This record gives sequence, C-alpha cells and structure tokens, in this order.
Amino acid sequence: MKKLLLTAILSLAIVADVSADIFKYVDPDGRVYYTDEPKKGFDYRLIIRTRPRTYARDVKFMAGNRLKYNDMIAKAAAKHQMDPKLLHAVIQAESAYNANAVSSAGAVGLMQLMPDTARRYGVIDRRDAEQNIDGGTRYLKDLLGMFNSNLKLAVAGYNAGEGAVMKYNNTVPPYPETQNYVQHVLTLYGKG
Repeated sequence: MKKLLLTAILSLAIVADVSADIFKYVDPDGRVYYTDEPKKGFDYRLIIRTRPRTYARDVKFMAGNRLKYNDMIAKAAAKHQMDPKLLHAVIQAESAYNANAVSSAGAVGLMQLMPDTARRYGVIDRRDAEQNIDGGTRYLKDLLGMFNSNLKLAVAGYNAGEGAVMKYNNTVPPYPETQNYVQHVLTLYGKG
C-alpha cells in the first residue's frame, strides 16, 4: 500500500509538473510521511529534487551561457580526467547553464550543489562558476568510481544521492524524477 501511495504521489508530481521538492519522514512507529514542507526538528530526507524555478526561463539563454562557461568546463574536465560532454549534459539538466540558479531545496549554481556536497569538495562559494563546476565534477567523478564506472548509477547518485542508489542495491532508485533525470542526462550526453 505504501509503495502504491508513493507511486501515486510521485506520478502526480511529474504529470502536474509540480515545482516542489518532496521529502520523506519515517516516525518511530514506522509510519511514512511525504511532504513538500518538512518540519524542523524531524529527520526528513529529500527524495525528489526539482529544477530551479528559473529553469524554463534559463533555457532561452542556454546557448549563450554554454559558450560563456565552455572553457571552465573544459578545464575542469581535463583536470579531473572527465568527459566534458558529460559535464555539459549534467549542467544543462541541472541549471540550463544559469550560474545563479537556486532550487527550492537549496541547491545552487551551474551544477546545483547542495551545501553538504559543496563542503565535502571544498567549494566555498557555490555561486562562483569555477568553484561550482570543479566541485560538481569531482563529485561526479567520485560517483563513477563508487559505482564502478556505471554511468547510469553515477548520474542517479548525482540526482538522488549515492545513499539512495546504495539503498536500492546499486540500481537507479524507483523515483520517477530520478529515472527521468538519468534518461535526460544520458540523452543529452548521447548515451541514452
């Protein structure tokens, strides 16, 4: 019943193009709650992260911004031995090349870094395009290493967190948003 309810909630969010992050909380009695407004003091986990609210508008400026950040992306790709096409695919899917993009969950910048991820990779200013690209590139490279170069799992981990991928026995989590995200990034990358 819980899976059916979650599937219904997630499906409605996708179909209605709802622009809200979805959080999950399991109380001490095992009851599961889903919300787009987590209460402070409770251990809510983000299970669906939406695009920044400006994404649709940012797509209009994407070509120019892609050129603007192309050299930074190439530099980070060379430095960390990553394919620049993959970085472009992730950045396009995450922020449409808007360095000032902010999601409702607090992800910031071109590669939409969450505060914990930014700290983990030494990113001091998530709005700084060069720092953001470098931190996001390092995270993506670590995910590829963590999941034995499995691109689908690394991209799923980038979206839902590596913990979600591990929780589902190293498979793409059954969240429609993450499954759509993986397919979108792989298509942009030319591997979908």
